[in-house]
Amino acid sequence: MVALPAVLGHAVRAGIAHGQRTVTAMSDTELEDGLTAANARFDRAMARLDQSMRNLGTRLRQQNRIEVDTQRLVHERARLATELDKTAARAKRLDDSAHDVSRRLVEAMETVREVLAKAE
Repeated sequence: MVALPAVLGHAVRAGIAHGQRTVTAMSDTELEDGLTAANARFDRAMARLDQSMRNLGTRLRQQNRIEVDTQRLVHERARLATELDKTAARAKRLDDSAHDVSRRLVEAMETVREVLAKAE
């Protein structure tokens, strides 16, 4: 016999026996057991839903923190790139100045040698 519990109204159990349909009323104990089981399943489903909501909230907060950290890192990277560009430009100016000073020193030494050579 196949049991088909009713959710509302009269609780009945329908079964197929030798091609004939029989209908019998569920006992109060069977009805109460069914409702208790359904209530337990509902409570477990609600607990899983509640846990899922807490997990979702946690994941959303983590994602928000990651997004904030990412934006902070992007800004920090831009600041460091600007600082690097400025430092590279300063290093090039110093290198150019050093080259110019070196050239002038060579010219000055050559001038001194020429003056010393004429004096001898």
